[in-house]
Amino acid sequence: MSATNAMNATNTTNTTAPQEDPRADCTVDEDGRITWHLRLPATTPPRLLLRLRPRKGEAEGNRHVLGLDRVADDSWRAVLEPGLRLAEGRWDAYALLGPDEERLRLRSGLRDLRALVTAHTREHPAPVAVRIPYATKEGYLAVRAWLRDAHAETSTLTTTDRSMTVSAGLHGAYLAEDAAVVLRRRGQGGEERRTGLDASADRRGFSFTVDYGDLSADGPGRIWDVFVHPGADAPRIRVGRLLDDVADRKTVFVHPAAAVSGSLVRPYYTADNDLSVEITSA
Repeated sequence: MSATNAMNATNTTNTTAPQEDPRADCTVDEDGRITWHLRLPATTPPRLLLRLRPRKGEAEGNRHVLGLDRVADDSWRAVLEPGLRLAEGRWDAYALLGPDEERLRLRSGLRDLRALVTAHTREHPAPVAVRIPYATKEGYLAVRAWLRDAHAETSTLTTTDRSMTVSAGLHGAYLAEDAAVVLRRRGQGGEERRTGLDASADRRGFSFTVDYGDLSADGPGRIWDVFVHPGADAPRIRVGRLLDDVADRKTVFVHPAAAVSGSLVRPYYTADNDLSVEITSA
């Protein structure tokens, strides 16, 4: 093959290669507004698709499509306003191209989440809507969203060899005089343990201590989910840590286990960033 023919063959191969997944940067402000920036060669304005990731065995469900505005050649911008609430779950980001809506998965670029670091210090009215952009294990861009009628945000969690003490604050609700913390055993039966709490003057902040011996009395193989019951006429509220820049807390914040009555007792954050206590064999 001549040099000219070889060059032509190489050019043909390059032009027919699949398009590389585009990369998007994003910034979140204190109001929860997410601004997206991406570079994408396109003859017609593309759009940004957020698709709720279906659970195993479920069909594809919720979608939100955002218009992209051109800010320069091949540079586009979209805004997800705070008023557009995302259902709780994980939302994958795509670019939609052309009239046939070809879908390209967006890779994660720079994510400016500095405004979220102090989110727990601001009051969040009901319903409590939280959105944290993050990179998946494969490097793609996604948004972890929570949407709850009310939320109890942990601020500190300290452990000893016999107990854990938690400080937290309510968002979207207040504590009545008969408020209590409820630990409910996961699974069939729904066995419960109740413990008192100390409420702050504004009836939003509270702290409580859980005795490990009470939870481990029946042996290992149990998980207890932590709730606060604001009052007799109010629904229970899950305790967790959602109001910062950490989308997946489970493997990042690991608390020590304590050996109690032949079992290991360990508080941990679930895949949904909710607080639970695990009892396993020592």
